[in-house]
Amino acid sequence: MAPLDAVLGWDEDANAEAYEAFTRTHPMYAATSRDLARRADLADARLVVDLCGGAGATARAILDLVPSRARVVSVDSAAAMQRVGRHTLTDARLTWTTAPAERLADHVPTGRADAVVCNSAIWKTDTPAAFAAVARVLRRGGLFVFNIGGGFVGVRHPDEDAVCAEPSLNSLIRQVAAHDYGYTPPPRVEGTPPKLPLETVIRQLANAGLAVVTTEVTAQHGTMAEKKAWLSIPVFAWPEGDFTHDQRRRILDSAYALTTPDTPTVTSWLVVVAQRPETGE
Repeated sequence: MAPLDAVLGWDEDANAEAYEAFTRTHPMYAATSRDLARRADLADARLVVDLCGGAGATARAILDLVPSRARVVSVDSAAAMQRVGRHTLTDARLTWTTAPAERLADHVPTGRADAVVCNSAIWKTDTPAAFAAVARVLRRGGLFVFNIGGGFVGVRHPDEDAVCAEPSLNSLIRQVAAHDYGYTPPPRVEGTPPKLPLETVIRQLANAGLAVVTTEVTAQHGTMAEKKAWLSIPVFAWPEGDFTHDQRRRILDSAYALTTPDTPTVTSWLVVVAQRPETGE
């Protein structure tokens, strides 16, 4: 089953508008979108799917690389995200489809997509069902390119370990919440496995009829200021627990005041390129 937050919060205008503003102001989603689109080999594509496409950051990167005759379908389950996207990204080649990833095959012709690209959100889906839907719409030889946050898959890029100038913003948020609100973080259990380890991803892709072509752990470089802006999006706000949004905002402001805005941050990603085989079922 998909995690409980797969849709919760994303179909609210405040989250959609804040998220889209972040993608326009900060480079994280644009950079990761360009990376995925480049790996999808789109020079001769006719039909490309932007899966869990949100407000269109990845669709924009895809449109920059596909031919003028190509079609791009951005599929997302949150209508609010797509409403925002339609206002900010207009291109005759782009179609917006409101549907969950697991129902992709109900909206894209079977065996016709040259590539499916998914930035940041595949972990939020029921991955076996989503992978099966992707396999149905890909043509033979078509590529499925996606990434997963390193924390979810249990990987770290060496650059993430090299950056350790000051405490993370998340840890400072917990400290402020504990000091000002008596917050007690949930206990950490040593040896807790990652939510979606690579071996599980590979097995689920294989069960769906998709073969892994490459995997790579990449590093996304940013700043403490960018991290603060990301955590200002209501759906990403910390800490967990019974806090109002105003309380979380005040906690974030207090924690951020303890940092240096230009301090570098690094986020690890696992990038996966899979393919529907040229032969077989």
